[in-house]
Amino acid sequence: MAPFGGASHPGGPSHFGASARAAGPARSGGEAGSGGAARSGGAGRAVTRTISEDPLGGTVRRTVLPSGLRVLTEAIPAMRSVSFGIWVSVGSRDETGPQSGAAHFLEHLLFKGTRKRSALEISSAIEAVGGETNAFTTKEYTCYYARVLDEDLPLAIDVMCDLVADSVLEAADVETERGVILEEIAMHDDEPGDEVHDLFARVVYGDHPLGRLISGTEETVTPMTRRQIQSFYRRHYAAPQIVVAAAGNLDHAAVVKLVRQALRGTPLDTDPAAPAPHRAATPAVRTRPATTLVEPKETEQAHIILGCPGIDRMDDRRFALGVLNNVLGGGMSSRLFQEIREQRGLAYSVYSYASQYADAGLFAVYAGCAPGKVDEVLELTRAELARVAAEGLTEAEVARGKGMSKGSFVLGLEDTGSRMSRLAKGELLYGDLMPVDELLARVDAVTVEDVNRLAADLLARPMSLAVVGPFGQSDFTTP
Repeated sequence: MAPFGGASHPGGPSHFGASARAAGPARSGGEAGSGGAARSGGAGRAVTRTISEDPLGGTVRRTVLPSGLRVLTEAIPAMRSVSFGIWVSVGSRDETGPQSGAAHFLEHLLFKGTRKRSALEISSAIEAVGGETNAFTTKEYTCYYARVLDEDLPLAIDVMCDLVADSVLEAADVETERGVILEEIAMHDDEPGDEVHDLFARVVYGDHPLGRLISGTEETVTPMTRRQIQSFYRRHYAAPQIVVAAAGNLDHAAVVKLVRQALRGTPLDTDPAAPAPHRAATPAVRTRPATTLVEPKETEQAHIILGCPGIDRMDDRRFALGVLNNVLGGGMSSRLFQEIREQRGLAYSVYSYASQYADAGLFAVYAGCAPGKVDEVLELTRAELARVAAEGLTEAEVARGKGMSKGSFVLGLEDTGSRMSRLAKGELLYGDLMPVDELLARVDAVTVEDVNRLAADLLARPMSLAVVGPFGQSDFTTP
């Protein structure tokens, strides 16, 4: 990811980390020291509740400000750092066709200066204390984050809130960043291993926004005007659409107070409103019939993705999907890795993955191999998927897949950045945060029958194929 920019990997959020339950009722009244009125001269009290006191982590608290903006923190006293993020419920799927790339363009521009700070002052303020800051855009949300020493958290909050809430979007900066983004698009085109993921999304979703590039294209970015970006900014960056999350050595009430102070007098210092609900799961996204799409390119390796529409992130089968994915292509012990790489040496990289959105999903297998080995790799992949669909997995495989799911989740919470992300995604994507113990119990509850029933459904679906390499469309036929 380029500094202060970059579209995320096309994969969707993890199938773990939050439940489908609605958030429980908040405790009335404001947290002590929560910062006073929502607007200058206005009235309003923040509403705070304790979500969990996790023995594997720290105390998680959630405050809803009168404006509808939410603040979640996890206090971990043993840490000496804090990760602080501002998450906005807008991504590339919220753009119209001509707007394609607007969310990502805006992400770049917000670091270019505010009414209080220049671009250099933004970057130097954090770097002067040894911190780091960056941002990324996905198909359903945008995140701006900083990681600093605990004593420098007030500075990080002030800088990050300032740039998200009060960027000026100067015309000259729009032109500068347009050039940067066009270079980023060109760089992406030079990475066939990344390009094939975008091609596969287009194969499955077609003209739907989920099928478009997060970065936009040269054709959409080049004519985009400052006025269009400004309109997108003010329409989507509203307080009810924003979640602030922080994890590390912190005090929740102090974080809330600092956020309110940093936003006072900005466009996010607004009249009272309710938080926006998480993105609705209906109506379901239409997908294209299974087909093959080839991007001819003179590469040393062929990059292929074989897959199908999957399940959305609110589907209770997501835990079984995690287990199935682990066993099929989730590690060095997986079936596909063993069959294609270890036993036959046909590919250096081969794995399966699942992407999940509010109302759609993907399941796919990626492989990078010599062009002359593509047919054999595809034949082996299709045979393995058909075998698992027909015969299922064994008890030992399911047990291993469950262990991988639990271990990777818990080990992934070993730093403040991953804990901060978990808080924000739980609130923004699910409307709730599943406690670690409950999540592990949900994985433990997955049965062999659950996994095999899902495999029989998912892996028997017609498969689409995306290929980037030295081929033509006529070199492949849809099976």
